[in-house]
Amino acid sequence: MEIHLIRHTAVENPENLCYGFSDIPLRNMYIEDFKKLHLEEHFDLVISSPSQRCTLLADYFNLDYKNDDRIKEMNFGDWEMKKWTDIPDQEISPWYSDFIHTKTSGGENLLEMQARVLSFWNELTVKNQADKVLIITHGGVIRLILQSILEFPLENIFKIQIDYGKKVIIQYNQGHFSVKNLNV
Repeated sequence: MEIHLIRHTAVENPENLCYGFSDIPLRNMYIEDFKKLHLEEHFDLVISSPSQRCTLLADYFNLDYKNDDRIKEMNFGDWEMKKWTDIPDQEISPWYSDFIHTKTSGGENLLEMQARVLSFWNELTVKNQADKVLIITHGGVIRLILQSILEFPLENIFKIQIDYGKKVIIQYNQGHFSVKNLNV
């Protein structure tokens, strides 16, 4: 199975807002961004995060897709759509110190996000017989999938850059994964 993971294109976020579950809009020139993307003609299965920044891309390419809530970005809870600089230090400092275990107020921590993403990933790779799959999702989701394949420490997750509108291609064969391309 060849699995293409694509991150949505750039968002409109001039105020540097914290967003994950929120439906923040794509940048104003998103159609131009879509025109620069190269997607293969045929996929046996297409799955998208239900976030509009992902489904707009699927709709633009007229893809027949299913939504899956498990591949949404991190839920930042009460921090959603607040400026990062407006989040009180007493709330954000513990999270910066340990984003793996510390929950955001009303949201989730990285371990909880990892559990839902890997639930999706394991179901896809174990139960699915498709030859070529496209997943339209978010940077955090792609990083968690790569972390599970490459087995590096979770605290190093942000050391992998996942560019907007770029793909990671993973080959899965008889229980073995290999990362073929990154940010193509």
